[in-house]
Amino acid sequence: MKRKIQEKLIRWKNKTGRMPLILNGARQVGKTYILKDFAASHFNQFVYINLETNSNINSYFDGDINPMHIVQYLESVSDVRIIPGETLIILDEIQSSSRALLSLKAFCEEVPQYHVIAAGSLLGVAVNREKYSFPVGKVDELTMFPMDFEEFQWAMKRTALSQDILTHFNQNLALPNALHNEALELYKRYLITGGMPAAVKEFIDSSSFLTVRDVQGRILNEYIADMAKYANPATTLKVRACYNSIPAQLAKENVKFQYKTVQRGGTATIFGESIEWLVYDGIALKCRKTSHGFMPVSAYAGLSDFKLYMGDTGMLTMKSGMAIQTILSPLQEDNMFLGMISENYVAQALICNGFSLYYWKNENTAELDFVVQIAGEVIPVEVKKGKRTKSVSLYMFMKQYNSGYGIRISGKNFGFENHIKSVPLYAVWCLIPQ
Repeated sequence: MKRKIQEKLIRWKNKTGRMPLILNGARQVGKTYILKDFAASHFNQFVYINLETNSNINSYFDGDINPMHIVQYLESVSDVRIIPGETLIILDEIQSSSRALLSLKAFCEEVPQYHVIAAGSLLGVAVNREKYSFPVGKVDELTMFPMDFEEFQWAMKRTALSQDILTHFNQNLALPNALHNEALELYKRYLITGGMPAAVKEFIDSSSFLTVRDVQGRILNEYIADMAKYANPATTLKVRACYNSIPAQLAKENVKFQYKTVQRGGTATIFGESIEWLVYDGIALKCRKTSHGFMPVSAYAGLSDFKLYMGDTGMLTMKSGMAIQTILSPLQEDNMFLGMISENYVAQALICNGFSLYYWKNENTAELDFVVQIAGEVIPVEVKKGKRTKSVSLYMFMKQYNSGYGIRISGKNFGFENHIKSVPLYAVWCLIPQ
């Protein structure tokens, strides 16, 4: 399946001053597949090492991390000649070896002619443990996310539809009703399958949402296993409790994360580290509150108030137990949780495109789902699950901060009216920071 990150990998391969690359991302987002595919397409040969499953090679890094010694050793165990410019070295699950991570610094400083990519599913978690030293300034970094809706369309052989969506987004012109309705139906299917490549492939192969949920259940079990493997027992229980609470957090009228929803008497002191574990792991997305609409948004964002979304919307629909027919039905305008699934989808789409996640709330009751920086301007974003689009908070923000326009994401078609850019739910991937 085609992924957008392939273009970034090609730019890394060809850039001047290239350093070893770390590809971050949650488990099962497709890192291993895309690296092997990239290596097969753009190098004469490659050496792939999984440091989590190959204990012998993992233990070798505990000793000498001289890069030429490593190259010689990898040649011997793989029976592949490693030639600068022609061979890609892939070190997968690098979070399993702190010394392998440290060796990237030596590759950068001593033998920069070699192409080396390290991938890690829980690298953020590992780096924050005491014994891990990160090679700051000596590596390039990319983060891989689940497939966004455009990539889902490519996988579903609907490339022409995605091109039409982008054209109409740029021109603020409504899609023909037939295409608009078709895109909305495809969007609903994406809410169920999500962007985990294994789940998408299962849907393509079987056309069954039930077997898709089986795949998602297996991925969830892998997440739980990671929690037990990469945290001590006490932290594991708290991480699981925080993760399990996300659907309930989003179902509240006030969706700000509340520790007492995790456990009676819960506080930031008890669960704060567990929240960061989920965010570092990439299976949860943190959206911080800002009380202002000034540039830069990050300077006015608080630390204590935030919303927590799941990293993949399909995993949210599965874990919440939302009925598939509820998502597919055209008669569910009043379902509150369906609105939160839509909001989770938008959060996932925004972070995939390079936005940081912030929401706005003033001292009274006005609140906006997101605020984003686009072309040097702070833009308010409101999300509606259907076609009912009252926008009191959106206009309030625009008036207070003199915004050039606002964005309303909903089931309505493209358009621009009263300084509001209407973006259909299926077109959020078109928004870019510029």
